[in-house]
Amino acid sequence: MPDPQIRKTAILTETIYHEGGPAPETPLRRAACMAVIANPFAGRYVEDIQGFMDDLKPLGAQMAKDLIDALGGDATAIQGYGKGAIVGTNGELEHGALWHVPGGYAMRDTIADSMAIVPSTKKVGAPGIRLDVPITHTNAAYVRSHFDAMEVGMSDAPKADEILLVLVMSTGGRIHARVGGLAAEEVKGQDGLR
Repeated sequence: MPDPQIRKTAILTETIYHEGGPAPETPLRRAACMAVIANPFAGRYVEDIQGFMDDLKPLGAQMAKDLIDALGGDATAIQGYGKGAIVGTNGELEHGALWHVPGGYAMRDTIADSMAIVPSTKKVGAPGIRLDVPITHTNAAYVRSHFDAMEVGMSDAPKADEILLVLVMSTGGRIHARVGGLAAEEVKGQDGLR
């Protein structure tokens, strides 16, 4: 397969100071890195597409690094992550699934405590469509305070023959999380769940 043809990239960062209640000592930061690439399978059915996952690995690694840099450069500060893809209308949902391995493992390889599965979402859509990328704790999927999402999208992407790839990271849980469950400081980090 050919290397991914990148049309454009973007990084969106947010700093959340409060959600209507008391401000925390440290604001929550989260960021999304997006890359718009040509879909090499657009407009036709191709049976064997798995090889393109290997071609996407360097892009995933670069996007993970760019996200950590956008959030201050300290990988140990990352507590949440997620990934997603929007496939243009000449593609199929399975083309977005190609992002699971290169996007997810890029983040897990970059963050020290990252045993939890990277949550994901994908859809087929036209330029300007939005995607809610799920976020969970990097080391324990059951940490309820870190169940979150970040809405992303680009006004001109994906075009019909493109895929918009997304990685998201956060520095903590929801600002005013108070619905119980496993707390981040109680994580044992043994199985990716608790």
